[in-house]
Amino acid sequence: MLQRAELHRRLDVARAALRPRALLDRGKYRIGEKVDDTAQAVQQQFRSNKLPIAIAAAAGIAWLLREPIKEHAPKLARKIQDLAADVADHFRPADDAADEDEVETLEEEKDEAVQ
Repeated sequence: MLQRAELHRRLDVARAALRPRALLDRGKYRIGEKVDDTAQAVQQQFRSNKLPIAIAAAAGIAWLLREPIKEHAPKLARKIQDLAADVADHFRPADDAADEDEVETLEEEKDEAVQ
């Protein structure tokens, strides 16, 4: 009789474990555990390898934006050069600007004399 009661108890436990809701709950739990483990591993990798991951991320972004960069980089470089020249002209004394005009005139005269 004790054996029969033990077998009924085990059968009830098995039935409860094989119910669709119980299977779904167990599956959710196991998936949640795997996701948590994976998240912990990824966090640890980010903490351990910040520089390589940052370089890889920057390279990936540059690769995604390669066409717009090819199109706009020359324009941007030209604007930066013009801005730098304007700033240099702004801080250059008036005498230096006159000296540069004289140098250009002398160079032009030398070119004409050579021809």
